[in-house]
Amino acid sequence: MKQLLAFLLILSSVAASGQQNPVGIFDGHTDIGTNVKPGSATYIPGTGQYVISGAGYNVWADHDEFQFVWKKMKGDFIISTRAEFLGNWVNYHRKVGVMIRKSLDGNSAHVNTVEHGDGLTSLQFRRTAGAQTEEIKAKLTKANIIELERHGNQYIMRAAVYGEPFVMDTVNDIDLGDEVYVGLFVGSHNADVLETGVFSNVRLTVPFKGVADNQTQMKLGSHLEILEVASGKRNIIYSVPYSIQAPNWTKDGKYLIFNDDKGLINRFDLASNAVSVVNTGTVKNNNNDHVISFDGNMLGLSSSVDNLGGSIIYTVPLTGGIPKQITPKGPSYMHGWSPDGNFMVFCGERNGEYDVYRVPSTGGPEVKLTDAKGLDDGPEYTPDGKYIYFNSVRSGSMQIWRMKPDGKDQEQVTNDEFNNWFAHISPDGKWIVFISFLKEEVQPGIHPPYKHVYIRLMPFAGGVPKVIAYVYGGQGTINTPSWSPDSKRVAFVSNSDMTGEQP
Repeated sequence: MKQLLAFLLILSSVAASGQQNPVGIFDGHTDIGTNVKPGSATYIPGTGQYVISGAGYNVWADHDEFQFVWKKMKGDFIISTRAEFLGNWVNYHRKVGVMIRKSLDGNSAHVNTVEHGDGLTSLQFRRTAGAQTEEIKAKLTKANIIELERHGNQYIMRAAVYGEPFVMDTVNDIDLGDEVYVGLFVGSHNADVLETGVFSNVRLTVPFKGVADNQTQMKLGSHLEILEVASGKRNIIYSVPYSIQAPNWTKDGKYLIFNDDKGLINRFDLASNAVSVVNTGTVKNNNNDHVISFDGNMLGLSSSVDNLGGSIIYTVPLTGGIPKQITPKGPSYMHGWSPDGNFMVFCGERNGEYDVYRVPSTGGPEVKLTDAKGLDDGPEYTPDGKYIYFNSVRSGSMQIWRMKPDGKDQEQVTNDEFNNWFAHISPDGKWIVFISFLKEEVQPGIHPPYKHVYIRLMPFAGGVPKVIAYVYGGQGTINTPSWSPDSKRVAFVSNSDMTGEQP
């Protein structure tokens, strides 16, 4: 924070009441209220942070005074961020948060998710212009991950201390009109003092219209993101208004491999941001189950072939070429190579049951490794080849399991309230990341797109999982291995509707 303060002293911030200058993804920034001490708003592209300073008596009662960085939006959306105060606190009622507002008037109706200087976290709202502000206090304090979702006239607060799951509160029947002002805000609770908040990982998401399930066609736009595992910092490196899915990181660290909604495999150059299509010959109906071999030379593909029963596994050189068919029938969904490159493991449906199978990487007889009733999916070898991790619904919810490479000694690794899928072991063998679906949104045996999900991290030796990313995504977010070769970063995909004028 000291470095950030020094930077701000020399940075030319845009400051004044009522400015319409764009700030990052937002349309402008404004001092809400009358004769408010001028605040400021700065976007730092290199870090993706918004640094906002605001003054004013409060955001409360029948009117407000604060600094607001805003964008006009219509319909349903989600605003989320990691928000923290900068510097020592002056007043325990100072506020940093996200807000949806009917107008820029000081007495406007609004809803906000806010953290106070003393750690109080709450959902605050004014139902009509000039009405008294109401509040629902969250069941936690000192939240620094805050989110506000608008769903018609319903507003949902999600809040967490970074690393922990969200707690939720909801308020209904607040009519702010179709077009609203949505953004970030800072208030000092002192008309003569400026307080400063720092906002990172800011996302404005337009969600799927309806309720997504396993049959939902994936058409929403996609953000290809890189996550720093140690800090939780997220960086969007590529955005498209259609579906891309399941990035793999190449062994040399130079590229990401992903599939798109046309069934093609793409290569993203991390140095130039250029995208090119990987030649997969006549195999052009590829899904999001594709994996790079440990030596970095080969790509395992899953591609739909209707007359063979669905998804079929192929191999092709990572540089492109003529694919070789590995499995004779489907559905067969590729998930892992053995470290020596001799075997592949996949989820296959045979006789109405989905189980984990092993097959020689040059083709040959498949060996069934699991036989529990219900879905076993997502098998992946550890870098030392001693285990295969997979996810199974056999215990009632979807949890992470592991077994020896021959299928023996199957044991449960996670046991919590979430539905956990697709465990990926870091190249250094120290960590596991996986995606967690919420039990209130998703049944145990499915992993649909367009849900609120967590990317969680746990030590390979065991321990309590930690949330390292709060994501709108699901199917296609992190289906297959996506660790960087140095085990410091993870690539994934988040989603938002980008067909309109909104981001």
